[in-house]
Amino acid sequence: MAEVSNSKLLQMNAGILTKDACIVIVRTEWNAGIIDELEKGCVRILQQHQVRHIHIVNVPGAFEIPFGIKAYWDASKYKDDRPDAFIALGCVLRGDTPHFDYVCQGVTQGVVQLNLTLPVPTIFGVLTVDNQQQADERIGGKHGHKGEEAAITAIKMIALSNSFKK
Repeated sequence: MAEVSNSKLLQMNAGILTKDACIVIVRTEWNAGIIDELEKGCVRILQQHQVRHIHIVNVPGAFEIPFGIKAYWDASKYKDDRPDAFIALGCVLRGDTPHFDYVCQGVTQGVVQLNLTLPVPTIFGVLTVDNQQQADERIGGKHGHKGEEAAITAIKMIALSNSFKK
């Protein structure tokens, strides 16, 4: 099982992010209690690292996340405050039908496609879990806080992207 304690994700280098970075969080309306906690953790970390421009976009469900990101990029790519990264936040709980598999596959492929086509990173902060307990374990429980991890990943990916421009 993947655990953040087995990685160096939580180790941050100071000063790797410019303070005027813009990060857009695209979050779902489904499973709002879980998503609210993911968002709180994500925003908390971004604010701790003094990210000044944080925008929140709501979409109905996980399947709509890639469209929300692409539409936001297309509307802002020529503006001064265009995003430096996107964070996709969602939670898909397994049910009794194959719907879970289709939604998980669709949002995963959508985020991969965005990472290959947009010039800025899209971070996958979508929980794909069997039950509420597994979701709770990932919003501050024994598996860490996936919203915080998504924010750290965004910061690191912006720094990586900026390092190529030097």
